[in-house]
Amino acid sequence: MSRRSRIEIVRGDITKLAVDAIVNAANESLLGGGGVDGAIHRAAGPDLLTECHTLGGCPTGEARITNGYRLPAKYVIHTVGPIWRGGAHVESALLASCYRSSLALAREYQCQSVAFPAISCGVFGYPLNLAARTSIEAVVEYLAKNEVPALVQWVLFDSNAFDAWAGAMAPVG
Repeated sequence: MSRRSRIEIVRGDITKLAVDAIVNAANESLLGGGGVDGAIHRAAGPDLLTECHTLGGCPTGEARITNGYRLPAKYVIHTVGPIWRGGAHVESALLASCYRSSLALAREYQCQSVAFPAISCGVFGYPLNLAARTSIEAVVEYLAKNEVPALVQWVLFDSNAFDAWAGAMAPVG
């Protein structure tokens, strides 16, 4: 009998979660930045940056994995979301690719639980409602074909992001 994956939306601080992997909304250098990226780097400690230096960056829509170091999560999956430029520059396809690439790495590393932030919704300017819909569709599609991970969470720092994801989740159930 196949096990169904669970999808949850919670408010909180992704750096505090004891899950197998948290996802970092990174920039292409993978060398830290603002928002969730900066928070993850600060919480993980300097060894994360040292390992990120060995990766040679990451193109938009792809993902790379590192250890979690001082984080409660075993791994950090770094993905680079698209910068919002009005929606006519394949932003939706690139954002969906971030989620699929991250989940593929989680599966490869046998992660049973993965937590995502609102990728591209901070300084990259992606509209919350569009990002929520695109991300949920990508994850649901991926999980329909793969049993791992068993738990996928969006851990959203503020009420606007939480409301956007809750609204996009409502039709999915």
